[in-house]
Amino acid sequence: MTIVLIAILAYLLASGLLLRSVAHDGSAAGAWRWPALAAVALHVGYHALVAWRTNGGPDMHFYSALSLVGMGMAAMTVLFGVRGRTAAVGVVVFPLAAALLALYHGHGHAPSPVLDWRLQLHAWLALLAYATLAIAALLAGMLWLQERALRRRQFNAWLRALPPLTQLETVLFRTITVGFLLLTFTLLTGVLFVEDFLSQHLVHKSVLSALSWLVFGGLLLGRWRYGWRGTKAVHWTLTAMALLLLAFFGSKFMLELVLGRT
Repeated sequence: MTIVLIAILAYLLASGLLLRSVAHDGSAAGAWRWPALAAVALHVGYHALVAWRTNGGPDMHFYSALSLVGMGMAAMTVLFGVRGRTAAVGVVVFPLAAALLALYHGHGHAPSPVLDWRLQLHAWLALLAYATLAIAALLAGMLWLQERALRRRQFNAWLRALPPLTQLETVLFRTITVGFLLLTFTLLTGVLFVEDFLSQHLVHKSVLSALSWLVFGGLLLGRWRYGWRGTKAVHWTLTAMALLLLAFFGSKFMLELVLGRT
């Protein structure tokens, strides 16, 4: 409990320091990175400790998967936010990671079946893809808010904490590109390594993931071929992310929490 409590407090401290910095001078600089880094390290340590104490394979159940995705989002925010103003996304990411860690701790740890390295690779690629594309969805939300504020000539202090519109758009598409590649590898390893989709209740998850992959791919193609940007990019990003959330967490929620299956 101690490691979880300290991690949550560190996440909230990092978010508070970041929010104060943005509100005070419109920048994302400051001391937030140190408590954020400590929180991520403790978050990783907690999952490692649970894995060490729990029989079976790595815990990949519903609440654990949520916590791992939150941890990945927080780690990427720290890694890429230190040198750029995209750190402002941490105001949302850090409290979210803290909440997901608390949910995981509060709902216990269930042993998972022992998975060979191929299925573990598939699972970790999936979680990394979801974390990356979730960051992209938050960046898309920031882009929408920035465009909306500029159209209405509402020059609020938080706007100064964001990169210029074109730079934010560039970061968004770079993030989507990385996430799309990770999602591609996730689907490929699923096709190659997962056996008997029907018995494992994976058909709906695969269909929704493939649809999300097509939407993200269509967006990247539209960006390259037609120069898509702005509101169109935001809508396509959020639609693809909604499909991906339904594919993984929607499926896991129904199977594990509603139907009681693994």
